[in-house]
Amino acid sequence: MRHIPGTFSALVLTGLLVATAAVDGRSCFAAEEALPIAQSADYFPDQIGNRWQYRGQISEGPIQTIDLKYFANVSEVTGTKNLNGMTVTVFHDSNPGNHGPSDSYYRRDVVGIVYYGSDPGTPLEKQITPYQIVRFPMKAPSSFQQFDRAGLDFGADMDRDGTDETVDVKGWTSVVARESVTVPAGTFQDAVKVEARMTMEIHLSSGEKSTRGTDVMTAWFAKGVGLVKYVERQELSAVKEDRGVVTEIMEELEEYRIAPARGSVSRLEPAPEGIFTDDPADHELRQVVVSSRLRAHS
Repeated sequence: MRHIPGTFSALVLTGLLVATAAVDGRSCFAAEEALPIAQSADYFPDQIGNRWQYRGQISEGPIQTIDLKYFANVSEVTGTKNLNGMTVTVFHDSNPGNHGPSDSYYRRDVVGIVYYGSDPGTPLEKQITPYQIVRFPMKAPSSFQQFDRAGLDFGADMDRDGTDETVDVKGWTSVVARESVTVPAGTFQDAVKVEARMTMEIHLSSGEKSTRGTDVMTAWFAKGVGLVKYVERQELSAVKEDRGVVTEIMEELEEYRIAPARGSVSRLEPAPEGIFTDDPADHELRQVVVSSRLRAHS
């Protein structure tokens, strides 16, 4: 798993994840029977020494003016760290989403994976972490809501009036299905397909007007390997005379090294109290967002 910085300072996501199948918190999966995915944790290996090399491409710019770039990114599990009394696993990325080096922090326990933020992180991310990005056992199809927060500090002055904007943010994540996916590293059968959606309503301080941002990501995880591919689309609607911004990012696995499993510390620990406000069953058919991208650990 790993964090994916977004074009708009708050959007990330590892990003993650947001369910395109989820609309305004209502699940489109309610009529389908969700089937458990055995050994769900094996799709997100987090041993120290794991290494993944990706090739990526990114197109970005004002709507109808797209600049295509290519980049490389290497992700590694480098160790553990104590954050606010919690032991988290550290994932270091050399250039995720073509945004330069960053560290991301995750904790895996018996109920799933929790994202604890990144370094460098955004002001918005720091206000909504930690939050859950994966639940064990995974079920396909299924979805849940990660967060729903209003009136947060956006951390940027989009209308250039000297005051940062405020933002309402919601996020969902969904396990869609298992399917075959082919990347430079090979073909992976029965990869778990995850979709995530994050929406932001940004309230401009210069007046009553607001603008909207979305981040939609689709990611595939292979058992024993982790993240093999993700496709992400970020959109920011126009502000004043601007035409809006669209960014599309894709990374595909080229090669990888998975260290022998030795029983991750986070894998053995019980779920910490205070992370989730509701019983997990209450979320079974709801949605959640991810300002991070699920990598080998998520």
